[in-house]
Amino acid sequence: MNTVSAEESGAGPGPLGKVQPRQLIVTVYGLYARDTDGWMSVASLIQLLADLDVEAPTVRSCVSRLKRAGLLEAQSVSGAAGYRISPETERILRDGDPRIFAARRATVDEGWVLVVFSVPESERARRHTLRTQLTRLGFGSVSAGVWIAPGHVHDEAESMLARHGLRSYADLFRADYLSAGGDTDELAAKVRSWWDTDRLQRLYVEFLAAHRPVADRIANGVPVTDRQAFTTYIGVLTDWRRLVYLDPGVARELLPGEWSGTHASELFDEMHARLAGPARRHVERVRAR
Repeated sequence: MNTVSAEESGAGPGPLGKVQPRQLIVTVYGLYARDTDGWMSVASLIQLLADLDVEAPTVRSCVSRLKRAGLLEAQSVSGAAGYRISPETERILRDGDPRIFAARRATVDEGWVLVVFSVPESERARRHTLRTQLTRLGFGSVSAGVWIAPGHVHDEAESMLARHGLRSYADLFRADYLSAGGDTDELAAKVRSWWDTDRLQRLYVEFLAAHRPVADRIANGVPVTDRQAFTTYIGVLTDWRRLVYLDPGVARELLPGEWSGTHASELFDEMHARLAGPARRHVERVRAR
């Protein structure tokens, strides 16, 4: 009987080879710790990361860095050493769920949100935070102090500015694009100047090349163990999470004709449906040991 090999599942070289262990730990916590009050034992984490070919000393080092960064908090439960997701990390993960699992694409007629900001040179750290957070929300740069995103991002942007104490440096506007006759081609050209859609297209092609072969084998009935489902799912989700935070979610009509993002989204949904359940069974068995 044929099965998906460790390499085919994503546990070996391939997409996971480009991912930092710290990213894998965040993915594992985001998926499996929140249903147990945000906590996971060090022993379980080390075992799960071993399935992803990450050695125990590396896991401990990464967890220590995540703790220093305020993303994890050390806590023992029933005598077992472990770490709990910090409240800030919980909020970040919660806010990211819709973008990862139900990514929204705008329509041409729903308009835009503009963030116009000015941060003094003496507060460059705040400027860096603002630009980083805007990029994370999918904003593109119109000019140095004017950034743009589809209109549905407005609430996220407002929340982000308040949360980081940046509201006094920025103004938000809702806007429509006014061109001669409402030319979609003209607006599409603007979108290409505000975002690097060519790079995003290449990344979507790479995602499809990395994960489509495994998805096809699974769809064709090749058996997959729960452990293989776990390693494959973590690889797919970690890669996907990085992509959706680069994609501004602009209307399909404004993107290149051969847009691979649509196929990539369909592939992620397919693999999520097939792998999420078996992967969770593997995690539950590891945690029960």
